[in-house]
Amino acid sequence: MSDRTDVPITFYRLQGCPYCERVTRLLQAYDLDYRSRFVEPMHSDRDVVKRVAGVRTVPVIVDERTGVTMAESANIVDYLESTYGEESETAGPAAAAGAGGED
Repeated sequence: MSDRTDVPITFYRLQGCPYCERVTRLLQAYDLDYRSRFVEPMHSDRDVVKRVAGVRTVPVIVDERTGVTMAESANIVDYLESTYGEESETAGPAAAAGAGGED
């Protein structure tokens, strides 16, 4: 993870969110540089996520490399696996993510 603003992936997340941790594990497993933006715990206060992705749920990623903005951990995991995982160029642990809903 990085605090730099030039990192291509921005990851909107909530502290202690299991669905966010699912995405974190995969970003780390694929050794991707990303910047974490922790959001407000109150769903109704997550205006920054709403502006970026049109939803107030997390996790959300914005990948500047591909122009993709995406919410919902299962969708993000599928995207990361297909874009950066085994099928794209390197073998990665697909098992790094478990099932779940969203916060």
